Amino acid sequence: MNFFKFKTRWSNAEFIVFKLCIASAYILIGAYFGTFVLRFYIPFLSLFIVTGFWAVTLYLKKMKAWKH
Repeated sequence: MNFFKFKTRWSNAEFIVFKLCIASAYILIGAYFGTFVLRFYIPFLSLFIVTGFWAVTLYLKKMKAWKH
């Protein structure tokens, strides 16, 4: 699994395209499996909140380390 060891640099424009691609896939999956998503709404929302908080914390730590 050397795939995760590659280091690449993405410009903001390239990363926006990647995020739009992933977001559109999420929308299509959510539209196709609508009843499944509604059935597990609370666990998905909880996962989103936890990972969102985690991502913001990691970002703030990285920004704090970069300033020093």
